[in-house]
Amino acid sequence: MNGSGRFDTRVMAAVVMALGIITASWIAAGAARHFVDSRATITVTGSAKQTLRSDRALWRGVYSAQSPQLAAAYAELEVTRRTVLAYLATQGFADSALTVSQVMTMPLNERTPSGMPTERIEAYRLVQTVEIRSGDVARIGTLARESTELLKQGVRFESNAPEFGVSNLADLKKQMLAAATKDARARAEEMAKNAGSKIGRLRGARMGVFQVTPAGSTEVSDYGVNDTSSLEKDITAVVSATFELR
Repeated sequence: MNGSGRFDTRVMAAVVMALGIITASWIAAGAARHFVDSRATITVTGSAKQTLRSDRALWRGVYSAQSPQLAAAYAELEVTRRTVLAYLATQGFADSALTVSQVMTMPLNERTPSGMPTERIEAYRLVQTVEIRSGDVARIGTLARESTELLKQGVRFESNAPEFGVSNLADLKKQMLAAATKDARARAEEMAKNAGSKIGRLRGARMGVFQVTPAGSTEVSDYGVNDTSSLEKDITAVVSATFELR
């Protein structure tokens, strides 16, 4: 009994000692973490900007036909469609480069002298859209300006403004984020140097919104800008980064 009691006492002492060592290690580790977390930091904003020329474009043209009889309206629209496609072919756009939408039919109700619509249909207006996507951005721009010549041929036609884009924008954003982060570190180093300190490791970074604006524009939005109206674009990336000071 006495031998067993002395053994239990030694075991208990060993357990207590082990727990003490573990607790001391945990406290020391916590203190170290607290020391690291409590280091002074500096937060700066870095940016990167590039001016690019769009390399893809989208254009849409809308043509229509109208007649009191639905069949006559369809016949007129078919003639109009052939005229539009023939014109686009003369501008270097083959049928294979075009996307023609389905026909949209809009009944036009007769109106009373006071302008109120009645239940009687006086005509049918049929509308169709032709769309072109191309890497020849200059030719698309010319087409958008000059396609209204179809009006001279008696075509009910409307040319939409072209939309210009950059095809490798996703890859470009990654490169610009890296450049913006590098710029943030350079700014932080300069500020720290003036204060007699040095920059340590990066503690955190937050990406701002991308701004795709017409070249030379000062437009900025909290939600980001995605310009499609201009051929020449400024693309800006912003990063907010926090560094340790040492």
